[in-house]
Amino acid sequence: MKAITLAITGASGLPYAIRLLELLLQSEQQVHLVYSKAAQIVAKQEMEIVLPNSPQDAEKMLRERFEGGELKVYSMHDWFAPMASGSNPGSAMVVCPCTMNMLAKIANGISDDLIARAADVMLKEKRPLIMVPRETPFSSIHLENMLKLSHAGAIILPPNPGFYQHPRTVQDLVDFVVARILNHLGVEQNLIKAWGD
Repeated sequence: MKAITLAITGASGLPYAIRLLELLLQSEQQVHLVYSKAAQIVAKQEMEIVLPNSPQDAEKMLRERFEGGELKVYSMHDWFAPMASGSNPGSAMVVCPCTMNMLAKIANGISDDLIARAADVMLKEKRPLIMVPRETPFSSIHLENMLKLSHAGAIILPPNPGFYQHPRTVQDLVDFVVARILNHLGVEQNLIKAWGD
């Protein structure tokens, strides 16, 4: 079992995050979940999901929806969360979807909330940090921040689905991206076949 931090920010693309959460729990991983206020708004807008303000209420709601694994939800300002310290960083972290604001904060070492702090910890401890930036087009500033993070060791994984799997539904497109994230986490997945199989 891996301890994986999943951070959800307020970019469009909540279906990627919710599907990733579902599959991480199904594969019996330990998930530390944290989401922003803007993510709550986008979840309601895109998926008609109400993410509660209270971490305890969020755990209860998500536990009723998904089975398996271990789930712990933290608030954006819980400085006692395990992933806030290099002494307990966990196995990996995914920021999915990632706003350009959060990407800029992480790229520039501004750790004023739990998501940015946890990402900073992953970089300094040389643990996998996967950024799923959801914006289009990218400005030069966005690209420079992504390059800075890539040089620091982060994996930049924009949610760009491939079409060689012949997707038929929106869920197929979501699953393509989520499968790529799971591959980089080293979590087995059966969503898409490897190229050439």
